[in-house]
Amino acid sequence: MIQSDIHLSLRALRLVDAIAREGHLSGAGAALGLTQSAVTKALQEAEASCGLPLFTRTNRGAIPTAYGAALVAHARVVLAQMRQATQELADLRDGSAGRVSVGTLVSASVALLPRAIAQVQRDRPGLAISVIEGTNDTLMPLLRQGDLDLVVGSLPEFRTRDGIAQEVLGQDHAEVVCAPDHPLVGRGGLGLSDLLACRWILPRAETTLRRQIDSAFRAQGLAPPAHAVESVSILANRALIREFGYLAVWPVQLARAEEALHQIARLPLALPETARPLGISTRANARLSPAAETLLAALRQNA
Repeated sequence: MIQSDIHLSLRALRLVDAIAREGHLSGAGAALGLTQSAVTKALQEAEASCGLPLFTRTNRGAIPTAYGAALVAHARVVLAQMRQATQELADLRDGSAGRVSVGTLVSASVALLPRAIAQVQRDRPGLAISVIEGTNDTLMPLLRQGDLDLVVGSLPEFRTRDGIAQEVLGQDHAEVVCAPDHPLVGRGGLGLSDLLACRWILPRAETTLRRQIDSAFRAQGLAPPAHAVESVSILANRALIREFGYLAVWPVQLARAEEALHQIARLPLALPETARPLGISTRANARLSPAAETLLAALRQNA
């Protein structure tokens, strides 16, 4: 029977989080410093408190039920907020400037975020900043569960905005890039049809940019490049472009910076489908720490 008034302790929330992360009770016990029997008993107590089965035990481990998955999602937000509160109290006690974790997409990694970080640490040298680079499909889950304070870069599509507040700082688009000595450099009147025979590096299929690139080809009645290398590694992609003649689609700020260093060339080919807003994503209705607010203000100023 489902309990109408559920009381779960932080210990129980840490337990369900650990079981979901580790995939089995013994692993959760090792992570929490508990015996497997203690984990089993604590899980039984949590399930009794909820009146719901939270995990299905199989010979492959512990799998969250629908109820368990929902609880784990909320538990991770609560635990992240507790870590933030503990850190903020420690910073106030010790007189340090705090900590902030920021996720960044390539579109913001070249200029906007570095400038904001330099400004913040010039004014508050004790502030510690952790940066994680990725794409929206990897960064937004980390933001939702509280592992990141904010994400800066091209804003996610509507379908990935649940629980996310967005602030637009500007506009972004992408461009086709190649090696400076590529045969296409200097050619006028280029169209996507002229690029079909080339080897491509593309973002992963689940990313917004990849869907926009595919849309650009289809809008001209063309099939998107097949058998492309899927990579968001700037170092690997630069080598493939410069040494092996690959084409890629990069955010304009990255393309301009790399062209200025003579690493790549930008092809005069418009991709209006890649236009999208650049900005900041935070958890909706969540309080930011003073450290995160400081970085947020610097991002606004440098935008």
